[in-house]
Amino acid sequence: MHRTHTCGELNINDLGKEVTLAGWVQKARDLGGMTFIDIRDRYGITQLLFNMDENADLCEQARQVSREFVIKVTGKVVERTNKNPKIPTGDVEIKVAALEILNAAKLPPFLIEDETDGGEDLRMKYRYLDLRRNPVRNNLVLRHKMAQEIRKYLDAQNFIEVETPVLIKSTPEGARDFVVPSRMNPGEFYALPQSPQTFKQLLMVSGFDRYFQIVKCFRDEDLRADRQPEFTQIDCEMSFIEQEDILNLFEGMTRHLFSTVKGIQLEEFPRMAYNDAMRLYGSDKPDTRFGMQFTELNDLVKGKGFPVFDGAELVVGINAPGCAAYTRKQVDELTDFIKRPQIGATGLVYARYNPDGSLKSSVDKFYSEDDLKKWAEAFKAEPGDLMLIMAGPTEKVRKQLNELRLEMGSRLGLKDKNKFAPLWVVDFPLLEWDEDSQRYHAMHHPFTSPKPEDIALLDSKPGEVRANAYDLVINGTEIGGGSIRIHDRSLQALMFKHLGFSEEEAQKQFGFLMDAFEYGAPPHGGIAFGFDRLVSIFAGLDSIRDVIAFPKNNSGRDVMIDSPSSISDEQLKELNIKTTV
Repeated sequence: MHRTHTCGELNINDLGKEVTLAGWVQKARDLGGMTFIDIRDRYGITQLLFNMDENADLCEQARQVSREFVIKVTGKVVERTNKNPKIPTGDVEIKVAALEILNAAKLPPFLIEDETDGGEDLRMKYRYLDLRRNPVRNNLVLRHKMAQEIRKYLDAQNFIEVETPVLIKSTPEGARDFVVPSRMNPGEFYALPQSPQTFKQLLMVSGFDRYFQIVKCFRDEDLRADRQPEFTQIDCEMSFIEQEDILNLFEGMTRHLFSTVKGIQLEEFPRMAYNDAMRLYGSDKPDTRFGMQFTELNDLVKGKGFPVFDGAELVVGINAPGCAAYTRKQVDELTDFIKRPQIGATGLVYARYNPDGSLKSSVDKFYSEDDLKKWAEAFKAEPGDLMLIMAGPTEKVRKQLNELRLEMGSRLGLKDKNKFAPLWVVDFPLLEWDEDSQRYHAMHHPFTSPKPEDIALLDSKPGEVRANAYDLVINGTEIGGGSIRIHDRSLQALMFKHLGFSEEEAQKQFGFLMDAFEYGAPPHGGIAFGFDRLVSIFAGLDSIRDVIAFPKNNSGRDVMIDSPSSISDEQLKELNIKTTV
């Protein structure tokens, strides 16, 4: 062995021991008569001491090493004179008797420190160096611990971990597939799974009544902070259960993780219907760490001659506590924020509830102070508050106001990363209308069962049919989602019909699943957690990149290995893929 101990475990109880350490040079300090080197591995840092008076040759050798050299040292554990209480090994140092340079290193392109001078692009190019930094390494240690606790919890609940195929068939629903050409079947393609959905349902048909898998999934879609082209799911399925069973069991798993990994005891998770989430927050994943719920004003503001409100389907607003003192410039900044193309609002109306009790709005021409008092009552506003109001088509204006609410939450410091507000959102619509294709699509996926009492509405009012579906939301981020599945062939065929599939298309795409239902499919349902998102919330991060060992950038590229890349003409020929000049 190159070492007897790690660089993070020696302490005052080890005084006098002869030890061997190996690791990377964090920094070196030449003080003339003495040289100090901090040696680092993933467990910590230990200070090394080289004394010129006792061994000049060894001290000279120590002066040859630089940052990130890989070295091995042997020496005696002694007590430090200048102790460092910030590290576990800060009471001791190694008085070095022998030094071996295992590998020299070039000067890194950025500092390997907790606070680095490297930008994100540079650190992603040299990700193997970035992974040496404590914050990034600690995130991966956290990920490991969470995965272990998930497996412990699910194993104790009689779940079996089963691996499902990575090369599957492409399906038309959902996001774009990554496709893989088949050399042995010219002109045909595999797809990488967006989810193991149909396989875990088939496992239920097979009698594996409790399945889970921590599994890679793939979606060829536009990227953002919480999306990567390849991501990891905690994928689960259960038989002979109802929705309440799944909510209770996986709420238990989430609480177990917070308790064992973060030492936080969470209360019982509240439930909220989808329609209420949209009405009160304009989002199916509301951040409930803070208030500012929506207040609808149609009855109070219409018919007063203000055309923006009179012509709107919905007039709705939020009350920003303590913001009546906002300057015109600050209000203009908020207006500019919601007018950005990503949000697309046309304007913002405001009303100040001044500390002296007077009310002033940006539409005083149309509304008296008595009118504004009624607004304040509706908002439950108090002196010193600022009411922010928007108008437009219902669905659109709710989404726009949600963005404003989240922005105000950030500005007022209400989005505390050390506070956790979990929430189950339930009773989603089964179908949603898509303007581009002019047909209904499954809001979750085609295998989600409708509420039994709503099945009769499929023909007459398909948009009103509710699904046996549920999402777990924490701090405004969807962490997991699932549903009770369809397990009857005739109902599954009906669902495909309402999604615009012909019988032939449904049989071609999903005949294997419907055929399996004829051999005794039990009632079943499941859930999938976004593991990367869950770890990032535990780590207090906005992006999932730093909880993934080797992530892609916003263009879906791995700039470290330069992927994706072109392949040779010979490979293309083998795959029967023709190229154009």
